[in-house]
Amino acid sequence: MVDYHSADRYFRQTKELYGNTCYVQEKKLNIVMEDGSPGPKSLLAFHEQISDCLKCALGKKRDKFVFGVGDPNANLLLIGEAPGAKEDEVGEPFVGRAGKMLDKMLSAIDRSREKDVYICNVLKCRPPDNRDPLPSEVEQCESYLHMQIQLIQPKLIVALGRVAGKTLLGLDTALKDMRNITHEYAGTPLRVTYHPAALLRNSNFKPAAWEDFKWINTFLEKK
Repeated sequence: MVDYHSADRYFRQTKELYGNTCYVQEKKLNIVMEDGSPGPKSLLAFHEQISDCLKCALGKKRDKFVFGVGDPNANLLLIGEAPGAKEDEVGEPFVGRAGKMLDKMLSAIDRSREKDVYICNVLKCRPPDNRDPLPSEVEQCESYLHMQIQLIQPKLIVALGRVAGKTLLGLDTALKDMRNITHEYAGTPLRVTYHPAALLRNSNFKPAAWEDFKWINTFLEKK
């Protein structure tokens, strides 16, 4: 029999300590690196391990290292190309107006940054003037993304925008030619949809983006 009085007391105490945010314990995985050494046991441990990275020139100019945010056990992994000015300032991906648009899209399929979604970028540091990532920068940073995928083990990856899509897939093609196709990245199904900033610039893209998110929801519900 469930002791509802004890459960209520537990949640009241937790709220007093941590507020309204519910924290979910991360998966503890036994990841072995290519050289045979043990890998990180959790996203938190991995974040701490790489947050001082200076492998490329971007690390020397950044304000904040933008690792990622969300549910460490998420079924849905959203990936953008790189942090922008606001993300570099805050240290979190997809903030500002584009972030609010993304939050609305996720809410429409009953998900959020805290619920079954993890959000990150290919690059963890902001390129100057928000230019596209250089191949050399992707080469230096992509292994971090691969490790995040191993730790999260999502059922679906969604690339947000043409630049993220072409960077992950190695395809220099239009967004329309990448959409509506289930690709694969790092052993995980991948779809490409519009960047939320594009929806703010052109509302004509919103119906197609909504179709993409409905497909995403259906795909995940079947898994």
